[in-house]
Amino acid sequence: MIEPTPLQEVLPDSETCWALLERVAASTQLKRASRLRELLFFIGRRSLKDGCDQVHEQEIGCAVFGRPDAYDTSVDNIVRASVSDLRKRIEVFFDSEGMHEALIMEIPRGSYRVDFHDHLVQPQMLAEPSVVFAPPVTETPEAISAVAPGTSDRHPWMLAGLIAIVLLATACIALWIQYRALRRSIFAWEYEPSVAALWSNILNTRPETDVVLADSSFSLIQRISKQSFTLNDYLHPSNISQLLAQEQNPDMRSATSLISSSTVGSLNEFKLAQQIMALDPSGKKIHLYYARDYMPALIKRDNVILLGSRLANPWDELFEDRMNFVVKSDPSHTVVINHAPAVGEKGSYSETGSVGYCVVAYLPNPDHNGKVLLIEGTGPQATEAGGDFLLSEDKLFDFEKMLHVTKLPFFEVLLTTSQMKGSPLDVGIEAYRTYPNLR
Repeated sequence: MIEPTPLQEVLPDSETCWALLERVAASTQLKRASRLRELLFFIGRRSLKDGCDQVHEQEIGCAVFGRPDAYDTSVDNIVRASVSDLRKRIEVFFDSEGMHEALIMEIPRGSYRVDFHDHLVQPQMLAEPSVVFAPPVTETPEAISAVAPGTSDRHPWMLAGLIAIVLLATACIALWIQYRALRRSIFAWEYEPSVAALWSNILNTRPETDVVLADSSFSLIQRISKQSFTLNDYLHPSNISQLLAQEQNPDMRSATSLISSSTVGSLNEFKLAQQIMALDPSGKKIHLYYARDYMPALIKRDNVILLGSRLANPWDELFEDRMNFVVKSDPSHTVVINHAPAVGEKGSYSETGSVGYCVVAYLPNPDHNGKVLLIEGTGPQATEAGGDFLLSEDKLFDFEKMLHVTKLPFFEVLLTTSQMKGSPLDVGIEAYRTYPNLR
C-alpha cells in the first residue's frame, strides 16, 4: 500500500465547498450584485453538484443572462466580462474578509468552473527571518594578522543591521496587506467600477453632500385635508396653519395640527439613507437632514440627494422645471408625467397595486457648482428600489452598456418596480434621457 506524501492535497467535500461559496455570495463584494451572485451559484452548481469539469459560455449566457440559444458569443461578451468581474471580486474577498478561510475558491482564468483548495499562507511572506550561526573558527596567527584593524568589530553590527532591515520590511509588508484588506472591506463600493464612477463623482468633488429625507407628515396633511401645498408654504408653516384652520370639523383640525407638529418618516427611505451614509464611513462628507430642517442656502453650497416624491419632499419642486419625467402627486393619486414622449413611450405612468415607478435624476445644482440626485418614487418602496438601482453594480453596468458609455453623464431614468406585499422584487428601465452637454 502506497502512503500519500505530505505534499498531496486532500480535496474538500462538496458540502464544505458549497458552504464556502454561499459565504462568498453573501459577502460585501457580492451582496448587492444580484446578477453576479446568480452567475456564481450557476457555475458552482454545475461544478459541484452536477460534476461538470467545464461549463460552456453559451450555456451560461442562456441560463443566467437570458440570451437566445444560438446567440453569437464572439459578438456578445456578456459572460466573459461578467466572469472577469466575478473573479476579481472573489480575489478581493479572500484578500479581506475571507482571509482567514481554511479553503480558497477561485475561477481559473480561461475557464468557467470553480476550484477549491487549501488556503495556504505563503511561507516566504510570513516566516520569521532565520539567522544561521557558523561554528567558531580557530584563527591562526597568520590569519589574525591578515585581518584589517577594526574589521572583525564591524561584522556583528552589519549583521544586526541586516536583520533589522529584514524585520522592518516584513512588518511593512504585513501592515500594507492588513491596510489593503481593511480598506476593501470598509470601502467595498470603490472596487465596483460602475458604482464608484457615479458616487465618487459626487462624494469626491465637493466637501459636503446632503441627504434629505422626505417628510411623511407633510404628505399625510395634504392627503387628509385634500389640499396641495407648495415649497413656499412648507417654508412658512403659518401659511399651512391658516389654511388648515379653515377646516370646519374640529376633530380634523386637531388631527392635522398634531400631524404637522410631528416628524414622521418612511422606513424604506430611512434604510436607503443608511445605505448612502455607509458610502462615507468617516461621516465627514455626507450629512443627513429631514426635509423640514433643510435650508435653501445649502442647495447652492452642497451636493444634495433628495429622497421621496414632491408630496412628501417639497424640495423636489426646485428642479421640476428642468426635468422631463416628473412625479405628480395630489391627495388622491400619484402619476409620472412624461413631458416629451419618445417613440414607444407613454405620456403618463400611473402606479397600480403591483407596479410602481421611480424617477432618478442626476443633474447639476442651480449654480452649476455641485450635483443633485433626485430619487422620487410613487411610493416609499419605489423610492427604495430607485436607490438600490444607484447602488447596484449590475444595474449601473447594464445602464452604461445601454447608453454605450463608460461613465454616466447627467441623466434622468424612469424605473418600473414590480412589487409584492409592499416589497420591490424587480427594477426595470422604462425610459431615460441623457444630458451629456450639461456641466
